Amino acid sequence: MLLPTALRERGIDRAFAWTIPMTTRFRGITERDGLLLHGPAGWAEFSPFWDYDVQESAAWLRAALADATQPRPTALREEIEVNVTIPVVPAVLAHRIATVGGARTAKIKVADPGSTLAEDAERLEAVRDALGPGAHLRIDANAAWTLDQALDALPVLDRAAGGLEYAEQPCADIADLASLRRAMDIPIAADESVRRAEDPLRVARAEAADVLVMKVQPLGGVQRCLDLAEQAGLPVVVSSALESSVGLSAGLALAAALPDLPHACGLATATLLTGDLVTDALLAHGGTLPVERPQPAPELTDRHAAPAELAARWQQRLEACAAAL
Repeated sequence: MLLPTALRERGIDRAFAWTIPMTTRFRGITERDGLLLHGPAGWAEFSPFWDYDVQESAAWLRAALADATQPRPTALREEIEVNVTIPVVPAVLAHRIATVGGARTAKIKVADPGSTLAEDAERLEAVRDALGPGAHLRIDANAAWTLDQALDALPVLDRAAGGLEYAEQPCADIADLASLRRAMDIPIAADESVRRAEDPLRVARAEAADVLVMKVQPLGGVQRCLDLAEQAGLPVVVSSALESSVGLSAGLALAAALPDLPHACGLATATLLTGDLVTDALLAHGGTLPVERPQPAPELTDRHAAPAELAARWQQRLEACAAAL
């Protein structure tokens, strides 16, 4: 792939496009694709979703450039506790997925247009049954509810879970999150209000969240996330953006460097891909992931190389984002 001059000047010497099918539809997609960039610090991932415009995607490129050219921060822990992620699937399948990887925490997707509240509750009950006593269940509504819908739905799902650890981004509006937080005892986590906001700290200043969910790529890199976490003064859960193991390792680097990490992180998402770009994919065992930086394997990058048309789209996107930086 032809590298923009701005990237070569920063030390990037190689790039290639990849695509891997998902095991199930997730976030409305059935395939995950992106670029790997190589620089003096190693391989890094650039994989913004296709519904992100150039300006928003440029933050993802900034993160990849930092990870490919700068040392990662000092790790304070060698392994990271993770949650298992449950897509919007029937309860029987949710029960089966919940046991993969040995996690004691599960994040269950809810509020999907194709799922009813009763089906969401049934999914939580199945996961609760699979994990047994002492497990932590959290939900993610991806900002789908109005305030009134959230006020109606959360008590139902809280009962189904036997007590929710927290509800992630139940509403899009920060004022609604603050109202919801005042109205009930269920902790509120903010995701989109952090990673897709011009001011990622506004939700903390508004006292609209108990937990911040941070994703390395959308927020511009590991070090920027550490800076934001320090300024916010709230507990952080590091989550993935459905990356390959190359991208997931940057999330692990952030989780390992945080001074405090009271919650399991959402980084065990390699199971949602049918393959990977590294020989030893970052798959959870005993509910944890090791803090490692796996390198892509040539035979796997060849197998998952993007077809010419998709590679050309990534070439154009890389050039546009480099220009935006």
